[in-house]
Amino acid sequence: KKAEKDSNTEQAKVKKALQQKNVEVARVYAENAIRKKNEGLNWLRMASRVDAVASKQTAVTMKGVTKNMAQVTKALGKALSSMDLQKVSAVMDKFDQQVQNLDVHTSVMEDSMSSAM
Repeated sequence: KKAEKDSNTEQAKVKKALQQKNVEVARVYAENAIRKKNEGLNWLRMASRVDAVASKQTAVTMKGVTKNMAQVTKALGKALSSMDLQKVSAVMDKFDQQVQNLDVHTSVMEDSMSSAM
Protein backbone atom coordinates (compact mmCIF):
# COMPACT_ATOMS: atom_id res chain seq x y z
CA LYS A 1 0.00 0.00 0.00
CA LYS A 2 2.86 2.36 0.76
CA ALA A 3 4.42 1.72 -2.64
CA GLU A 4 1.07 2.39 -4.32
CA LYS A 5 0.70 5.64 -2.38
CA ASP A 6 4.25 6.66 -3.30
CA SER A 7 3.53 5.86 -6.95
CA ASN A 8 0.45 8.08 -6.90
CA THR A 9 2.47 10.87 -5.29
CA GLU A 10 5.11 10.60 -8.02
CA GLN A 11 2.39 10.67 -10.70
CA ALA A 12 1.05 13.89 -9.22
CA LYS A 13 4.56 15.33 -9.36
CA VAL A 14 4.76 14.30 -13.04
CA LYS A 15 1.58 16.23 -13.82
CA LYS A 16 2.81 19.27 -11.95
CA ALA A 17 6.19 19.21 -13.71
CA LEU A 18 4.51 18.86 -17.12
CA GLN A 19 2.23 21.79 -16.37
CA GLN A 20 5.36 23.81 -15.62
CA LYS A 21 6.83 22.62 -18.97
CA ASN A 22 9.68 20.86 -17.17
CA VAL A 23 9.87 17.63 -19.22
CA GLU A 24 13.17 16.32 -17.84
CA VAL A 25 12.00 16.54 -14.22
CA ALA A 26 8.69 14.97 -15.22
CA ARG A 27 10.60 12.06 -16.79
CA VAL A 28 12.49 11.46 -13.51
CA TYR A 29 9.24 11.52 -11.54
CA ALA A 30 7.67 9.13 -14.05
CA GLU A 31 10.56 6.69 -13.62
CA ASN A 32 10.09 6.88 -9.86
CA ALA A 33 6.35 6.26 -10.23
CA ILE A 34 6.98 3.19 -12.41
CA ARG A 35 9.58 1.87 -9.97
CA LYS A 36 7.21 2.28 -7.02
CA LYS A 37 4.37 0.61 -8.90
CA ASN A 38 6.60 -2.37 -9.73
CA GLU A 39 7.73 -2.51 -6.10
CA GLY A 40 4.11 -2.77 -4.98
CA LEU A 41 3.43 -5.54 -7.49
CA ASN A 42 6.53 -7.42 -6.32
CA TRP A 43 5.36 -7.23 -2.70
CA LEU A 44 1.97 -8.57 -3.76
CA ARG A 45 3.59 -11.47 -5.62
CA MET A 46 5.79 -12.26 -2.63
CA ALA A 47 2.80 -12.28 -0.26
CA SER A 48 1.00 -14.61 -2.64
CA ARG A 49 3.96 -17.00 -2.71
CA VAL A 50 4.26 -17.00 1.07
CA ASP A 51 0.54 -17.74 1.31
CA ALA A 52 0.92 -20.65 -1.12
CA VAL A 53 3.83 -22.10 0.85
CA ALA A 54 1.88 -21.76 4.09
CA SER A 55 -1.10 -23.53 2.51
CA LYS A 56 1.10 -26.37 1.31
CA GLN A 57 2.68 -26.69 4.75
CA THR A 58 -0.77 -26.78 6.35
CA ALA A 59 -1.83 -29.55 3.97
CA VAL A 60 1.29 -31.60 4.77
CA THR A 61 0.78 -31.11 8.50
CA MET A 62 -2.88 -32.06 8.31
CA LYS A 63 -2.01 -35.19 6.33
CA GLY A 64 0.42 -36.25 9.06
CA VAL A 65 -2.07 -35.51 11.82
CA THR A 66 -4.78 -37.46 10.01
CA LYS A 67 -2.45 -40.44 9.65
CA ASN A 68 -1.55 -40.30 13.35
CA MET A 69 -5.18 -40.04 14.39
CA ALA A 70 -6.06 -43.05 12.25
CA GLN A 71 -3.33 -45.03 13.99
CA VAL A 72 -4.55 -43.91 17.40
CA THR A 73 -8.12 -44.83 16.54
CA LYS A 74 -7.01 -48.28 15.39
CA ALA A 75 -4.96 -48.77 18.56
CA LEU A 76 -7.89 -47.59 20.68
CA GLY A 77 -10.15 -50.12 18.97
CA LYS A 78 -7.70 -52.93 19.74
CA ALA A 79 -7.30 -51.79 23.34
CA LEU A 80 -11.06 -51.56 23.84
CA SER A 81 -11.62 -55.01 22.36
CA SER A 82 -9.15 -56.51 24.83
CA MET A 83 -10.55 -54.23 27.59
CA ASP A 84 -7.04 -53.79 29.01
CA LEU A 85 -7.37 -50.58 31.01
CA GLN A 86 -3.66 -49.78 30.85
CA LYS A 87 -3.67 -50.01 27.06
CA VAL A 88 -6.83 -47.92 26.82
CA SER A 89 -5.29 -45.28 29.09
CA ALA A 90 -2.04 -45.25 27.10
CA VAL A 91 -3.89 -44.85 23.80
CA MET A 92 -6.07 -42.07 25.19
CA ASP A 93 -2.95 -40.26 26.44
CA LYS A 94 -1.41 -40.58 22.97
CA PHE A 95 -4.62 -39.24 21.43
CA ASP A 96 -4.58 -36.24 23.77
CA GLN A 97 -0.96 -35.60 22.83
CA GLN A 98 -1.86 -35.71 19.11
CA VAL A 99 -4.70 -33.24 19.63
CA GLN A 100 -2.34 -30.89 21.48
CA ASN A 101 0.19 -31.19 18.64
CA LEU A 102 -2.56 -30.36 16.17
CA ASP A 103 -3.45 -27.25 18.17
CA VAL A 104 0.19 -26.15 18.18
CA HIS A 105 0.58 -26.73 14.43
CA THR A 106 -2.64 -24.88 13.71
CA SER A 107 -1.56 -21.95 15.87
CA VAL A 108 1.87 -21.75 14.21
CA MET A 109 0.38 -21.85 10.72
CA GLU A 110 -2.19 -19.18 11.55
CA ASP A 111 0.52 -16.95 13.03
CA SER A 112 2.81 -17.38 10.04
CA MET A 113 0.00 -16.70 7.58
CA SER A 114 -1.15 -13.59 9.44
CA SER A 115 2.39 -12.25 9.68
CA ALA A 116 2.88 -12.85 5.95
CA MET A 117 0.04 -10.47 5.17
